[in-house]
Amino acid sequence: MQLVVAIIGAAHGLKGEVKLDIRTDSPAQRLARGNVLETDPAAAGPLTVLNVREYKGAIFVRFAEISDRTTAQSMRGVKLVIESDEAEGEEEGAWYPHELRGLEALDPEGYELGIVEDLVVMPAQDLLVVRTAEGERIHVPFVQEIVPEVDIDDHCVVIDPPPGLFAQDEQDIVQDADDEI
Repeated sequence: MQLVVAIIGAAHGLKGEVKLDIRTDSPAQRLARGNVLETDPAAAGPLTVLNVREYKGAIFVRFAEISDRTTAQSMRGVKLVIESDEAEGEEEGAWYPHELRGLEALDPEGYELGIVEDLVVMPAQDLLVVRTAEGERIHVPFVQEIVPEVDIDDHCVVIDPPPGLFAQDEQDIVQDADDEI
């Protein structure tokens, strides 16, 4: 299975250095000098790590195959991938996006909210993208308080949404407000 280690960002300088959007928990191991990384699309690689440096919280890399700014700019958006055995480095409470896609999203009472379409990695927290029966895409913060249970074996996630996150919740809130008047 291919896992994304990083996504190539903007060119930096004139000698082919690029900024990376890191997607791995172990960048020092994955981006060690001399490592060869496959790419997606495959035609862009493989790429050999020449140099890695960190500056102001960002990681910049030079690859042997990229020697100038023009080539570096053309690589923007290319994914650096590795073949991985899923058992390697398994962590409690951590899932790969492909494990979550297609899972049924249920509320705590077991009613279907939709189907998980994707996991979006964000700086503060990840977001589950849930497609409702009506076709609406809802971005659910992937935190323990809102997504208390992920059950890969039962093919579902339990979502305890705050009021208003799902359209049905909004209707219930309006109904409750009307009942109080």
